[in-house]
Amino acid sequence: MPARSSKALLATAGSAVAALLLAACGAVPVPTPGGSNSGGQQPSAGPTSGSDPGSTSDPTSKPTPTDAVVLTSSVKDGATGVKVDSLVSVKASAGSLINVSMSYKGVDGHGQAVNGTVGGKVAKDGSTWTADDRLEPSSTYELTMSGKNAANVTTTKTATFKTAPVALANEVFPMLYPQKGSTVGVGMPVVLTFDTPVKNKKEFEKNLHVTSSPAQPGVWHWYSDTVVHYRPKSYWKPGTKISVDADLNGVNAGSGRYGQKSVSTNFTIGRSFIIKVNLATDYAKVYQTGKLVRTIAVSGGKPGWQSRSGIKLIMGKEYNKVMTNEMIGAKEKYRLVAQYAMRITNSGEFLHSAPWNTGNFGVRNASHGCTGMSTADAAFLYNRVLVGDPVVTTGTSRGIEPGNGYSDWNASYKEYAKGSALS
Repeated sequence: MPARSSKALLATAGSAVAALLLAACGAVPVPTPGGSNSGGQQPSAGPTSGSDPGSTSDPTSKPTPTDAVVLTSSVKDGATGVKVDSLVSVKASAGSLINVSMSYKGVDGHGQAVNGTVGGKVAKDGSTWTADDRLEPSSTYELTMSGKNAANVTTTKTATFKTAPVALANEVFPMLYPQKGSTVGVGMPVVLTFDTPVKNKKEFEKNLHVTSSPAQPGVWHWYSDTVVHYRPKSYWKPGTKISVDADLNGVNAGSGRYGQKSVSTNFTIGRSFIIKVNLATDYAKVYQTGKLVRTIAVSGGKPGWQSRSGIKLIMGKEYNKVMTNEMIGAKEKYRLVAQYAMRITNSGEFLHSAPWNTGNFGVRNASHGCTGMSTADAAFLYNRVLVGDPVVTTGTSRGIEPGNGYSDWNASYKEYAKGSALS
């Protein structure tokens, strides 16, 4: 075989090296015993520490069934000073949630140890969990989250955080009426009062929920920073079942104040029982379920002490009620005991028995503002009325002031609705 020229040999050798290099770019290099590739090159970098199995360096790649589920909470692990109006949530990606639990330990405004758990709901698709309640002040929370990926591999993660303190003076305590399980009259509003002012009325009202069966439209009306009522468009239908949820725990009340707790109640509307008092004639007519059941001779407030006209509601019943001139600022000295008394205003008006005024019943108005009647007639009403039964008074030139008792029915529904923070 004829010998190749030196130029030919060099060309052949160069082709071989080039081929070897090309092959190395498309294949995993074979490591040498010393841990390096032939030619002294290092192997290409594999997955970085903490990467999911099967991940690539392509940041746009989609999760694979073997990627672990990623669990993220709305409050960071180790966070401090978390506001009590926070509503904690958890999100799952590359998988779905199995279970979330949250518990807390802390101290209340009186320095007493408190602890508890907070429930929540997982979305139907398993992507999120949202707590049922906001947070307690000065507490340490532990949030445990569990989820699974497409291969049903479970991952559990725990986070802890601490909430900010809230001074007891800045906690708004709610009181809700009527009482649970009570039966009340057709005019009875829902009455919610607070021990300290609420400036952020809109936020509070968004968390007030009234449900009635049968359903009837209604609206909230703020009388002040500490009093809000709810009434339906028309008198409640007899037999209506009503439930109220004031979900106010941790709600921002403004001015650095927060709702101290959530409260609820449920009550039933009784039969229709309406008392119509005409102080121009000094007679009252009593209607039950729309039928006249009694006519009563009465005597109302004399000149200078006129009884208020308008729709008032029975607020409560008292037996052997002591009445004195000091209670209302009257100069005339008296101390009287009404055996049967039914309050209808905050300012001191009652329907009551007044045997000392017998000669004026059905004739003239001679009291200091109350509507008096015989002991027998007062006993008739006392034994039948419910808190919330309407007392419709006419025949005087003095009207009932807004917020003086349960005065909710002295405005049209349209006007009443203007008292809502959400209107």
